[in-house]
Amino acid sequence: MSAEPLIAWILVGGRLILTPALARLPRPSIVIAADGGARHVATLQRAGWEVRVDAWVGDFDSSQGLTLDAPRQTHPRAKDSTDAELALRLAVERGAGRLCLIGAFGGRFDHSFALALGALRLAGEGLEVSLHSGDESGYPLLPGRELTLKTQPGQTFSVLAASALRALSVTGARWNLDRADVPLGSGHTLSNEAFGGPLGLNLDAGLALVTLLEPGTDPPAP
Repeated sequence: MSAEPLIAWILVGGRLILTPALARLPRPSIVIAADGGARHVATLQRAGWEVRVDAWVGDFDSSQGLTLDAPRQTHPRAKDSTDAELALRLAVERGAGRLCLIGAFGGRFDHSFALALGALRLAGEGLEVSLHSGDESGYPLLPGRELTLKTQPGQTFSVLAASALRALSVTGARWNLDRADVPLGSGHTLSNEAFGGPLGLNLDAGLALVTLLEPGTDPPAP
C-alpha cells in the first residue's frame, strides 16, 4: 500500500475568500509563503485556522509592512523564476507530491496566467496540483488522466483550452461533450453548469485547466 502524497500549500499573491470549499481542503504538512502571499496567513488565522509557515521565500518586493514568524529565503529581484516558482520548487524539494496554490486567482494577470501554465507543467511531471482562491478553484486536465470533481447542482465550470484539445469528453453537466475537438482558447467550453454530483472530464490530446466557481460567487461575464 503506497503512502499518501505529502500535501503542501503555497500562499501566493492573488485574492483569498473564506468559503466552505476552502475550509474543506485537506490540511497541509508544509506551508510556504511566496512573498506577498504571506498576507493570507492573517486571514486564515482570523478564521480560526492554525497556520504554521515553514518558509517565506521571494525577493520581498510585494510584502512591505508584513511580518511573519517563519524562516526567510531571500532572492534577488533580478532572477529567472517567480516567487511562486521558488516556493513550489522548495515544496517539492521537501517531499511534497500534492501542491495547492492558495490565492491563485485575481492577482496580476501575468502572474495568474503563469501559475495556471505552471500547474499544467507540474501535473505533467506527475505531481498533483490545484489552484484555489476560496471562491474559485482550478485543476489541470491532461491526456489519458480522467478528472472527476464533486459539484453542486448548477455550479459553473469552464474548460480553458491551453492548447488545441482532441476528443474532449464531459459528463455530469448541462452541456455534455462526447469526444469533441476544441481549438486553442475557444470559448465553446466556458460557463457550463454541473448537474451536481461527479463531474467527469477526459481528453485524448492537449492541455486544459478546469475552473470551478463556488455557488453564489459567479462574477458577471465580460
